[in-house]
Amino acid sequence: MPPVLNPILPGFNADPSIVRVGEYYYIATSTFEWWPGVQLFQSKDLANWELVCRPLTRKTQADLRGEPDSCGIWAPCLSHDGDQFWLVYTDVKRKDGSFKDTHNYIITAPSITGPWSDPVFANSSGFDPSLFHDEDGKKWFMNMSSDHRRRPLWFSGIILQEFDPKAGKLVGPRKNVFQGTDIGLVEGPHIYKRNGWYYLLTAEGGTAYGHACTLARSRSIWGPYEVHPDGAILTSRDHPLAALQRAGHGDIVDTPEGRTYLVHLAGRPVSQDRRCPLGRETAIQEAYWKDDDWLYIKDGPVPSLYVDVPGTRDDSDYWAEQGYTFENGLHKDFQWLRTPEPERIFSTEGGKLTLFGRESIGSWFEQALVARRQTHFSFDAETVVEFAPEDERQYAGLTVYYSRFNFFYLAVSAHADGQRELQLMSSEGSYPEGKLSAPVPMGVPIPNTGKVRLLVSVRGSDMQFQYALDGEAPKDIGPVYNATIVSDECGGHLAHGAFTGSFVGVACSDMNGLVLPATFDYVKYRPVKYRTDRYEV
Repeated sequence: MPPVLNPILPGFNADPSIVRVGEYYYIATSTFEWWPGVQLFQSKDLANWELVCRPLTRKTQADLRGEPDSCGIWAPCLSHDGDQFWLVYTDVKRKDGSFKDTHNYIITAPSITGPWSDPVFANSSGFDPSLFHDEDGKKWFMNMSSDHRRRPLWFSGIILQEFDPKAGKLVGPRKNVFQGTDIGLVEGPHIYKRNGWYYLLTAEGGTAYGHACTLARSRSIWGPYEVHPDGAILTSRDHPLAALQRAGHGDIVDTPEGRTYLVHLAGRPVSQDRRCPLGRETAIQEAYWKDDDWLYIKDGPVPSLYVDVPGTRDDSDYWAEQGYTFENGLHKDFQWLRTPEPERIFSTEGGKLTLFGRESIGSWFEQALVARRQTHFSFDAETVVEFAPEDERQYAGLTVYYSRFNFFYLAVSAHADGQRELQLMSSEGSYPEGKLSAPVPMGVPIPNTGKVRLLVSVRGSDMQFQYALDGEAPKDIGPVYNATIVSDECGGHLAHGAFTGSFVGVACSDMNGLVLPATFDYVKYRPVKYRTDRYEV
């Protein structure tokens, strides 16, 4: 069988956790400030994956309003104890500065599609929680430990404590069982048991270009843990020309035939600036156990772009145009920001998408923005909007969005005198100010009535917006932007501080507080094979 091309989950699918239940494999990935929370994928062959649900759908499970960019739902861990699914996750309320507010929760479900329970609170002592079901029936909860006294970084090891499912809480002693290796920044723990050994897989080196997976083992779950003789079992940190960079934060699964695989996050940088607009994606590597009872990555530790897995993949769906209409509601490819009350920001009644203008596109609280992941380095996207703004504080249109500090936005708005116009806005990594630049400062006047077609084309590092009035051909508007700016590397923070990926979608704001609606007929996303390179072949 031909090898499968990584990543297996392209575009912003970070921190993968994998489990096999019967004939199916399941992966959970982080969603951060995007709602609904957590992506759950299903596969029979490790090659072809389908998004089956997002389990955090209710206010009782999480409310992300007011949470800063790249906070929210971090590093879910998915497991199964033979009876039901377990999902643990962190809701991060604050990450910048010395203090980290990180609340860890546990939910369960009889099947992968639910119904998923309301959460049980576990602790707030760090992030990246994980749950291990031991052979004797005990359940062990672990997470990285945060210590605000440590300078300059606050990672202090992996802490372990028993979880009592009947009592619904952590019980017994809590111990820091592993302080990591010299790589530093130990996080993302997972425990496995094999041949009498407890194996502790962790992520180290931060989630930028120094990232790595490290492995340690002990005869007791409480340690002490000895580190793998190679240190990192997976990393690109010393290999700047490797196709997959930022490799780390992994999880292990066995096939029914006894083959072992590790899924991990990775980034695919473009341009000389080494930026990853598609964010951190999920890749897979084949692994094997040696006679010394240590796990090794096949052809590792550098991750491979092509990997042999049980299945094969037809990439025709990956390259297919997606024409989204709304007769049957919002397509599962789309998410929105932060709010568990979507009825306040959009409706699909009447077969069209109506966004209700709320706060600005830079808000951390309640903004009407609905978008899908950018999953290709080159693409075209477009929509048709009907909107009747009265002034410059009301605007709606097409956006390529990373965060409040980092977006491009072509919007229908109006001048102060009520004349409708097009505004082209960008906020190009101007952290911490988040200031706008306006290449078309006076706007482009358009008729006060009628629909407007809005388009954007991305070709590698180049981004060009266009617009068209009824019956007219599209016209360029504004400059050719640098498309790589919507990336972790420009996401408004230094290294290890921005964690999502680029989205393309539609938005509507009414900063007059009148909730003026905008109606969108459709959204199209058309992948483009712009060039043949080491990624898109």
